[in-house]
Amino acid sequence: MNWQERIMVDPAVCHGQACIKGTRIMVSVVLDNLAADVGLEEILVSYPSLTEADVRAAISYAADLAREHTFPLPAGPV
Repeated sequence: MNWQERIMVDPAVCHGQACIKGTRIMVSVVLDNLAADVGLEEILVSYPSLTEADVRAAISYAADLAREHTFPLPAGPV
């Protein structure tokens, strides 16, 4: 998935936060919904301008960010 085709950052839109192109829906909103165990179909109903490919692009974008930035986690039992 080439997330660059679907994700944009524009200082004039949503204070420069990453958004789905053609919308003002921030990638963080999509990811927050997924993290809260909201299903894909429910997200698409709640945000009718989104497509499944947009949601997948948001996940891909987040995966790329996670590869770039790592933070040490506290040691301890798992």
